[in-house]
Order: sequence, then C-alpha cells, then structure tokens
Amino acid sequence: MYSSTFIFAAKQFDDAFHRLDEAIATAARSIDGYLGEESWTDTDNGLVSNVYYWQSLEALQTLMQHPAHLKAKAAQAQWLNGYQVVIAQVLRTYGDNRLTGLLPTAGLFTQGTAPH
Repeated sequence: MYSSTFIFAAKQFDDAFHRLDEAIATAARSIDGYLGEESWTDTDNGLVSNVYYWQSLEALQTLMQHPAHLKAKAAQAQWLNGYQVVIAQVLRTYGDNRLTGLLPTAGLFTQGTAPH
C-alpha cells in the first residue's frame, strides 16, 4: 500500500477551487486501487493535510496524470501559501480496532496491537 500526503497552507478559496477540489476527489475515488482518504487540519500552524491511500504506485500515478489534478497543480499559487507532497510506502498499520470504519487503513493489515 502507498500513501500520498498533500500538506498545504491555504489562502482564500473560491468557487473555482472548490469545483476543482471536488473533481480531483471524485477522480481519485473512481480509480481502481484507491483505498480511502483522510483530511487533517493543524489549526496552530494553519496547515491542512489530505492523505490518499493506494494499492499501487500505478493507481497513484493515474490520479497524478488526471486533467483536474494537472490543472490544480498549475494554478495552486492562487489558493495556496505553499505545499509539500509526501509519497510513502505503508509497511503496516495496527491499533486496538476501535477506529475501524473511521479510517481507511484501520485493520487493513493486522488485527489488534502490534508486538513491541
């Protein structure tokens, strides 16, 4: 499994941003290999983090080449005060299973807690 994390500092969003953001999310969810997503806000630092999970790098590349994603990337300076993307291979997830159904990765690999 892979994750792609998009971390950004937002400016003012307009209708064009919201339409493009929804188009990207819809495209991602339609790709074979899409596993789920999370979004987090760090209000202390004014940052937002969107995390998408993928079965393969090929699935992730499909989103990266989508026209809506390419359009957003070209216009990002209109809406963002900086961004960073982190692509990572997920080796394992574990926990106490109380978040199953709330997070896309909860319970994917192992049930229960991991050994120490």
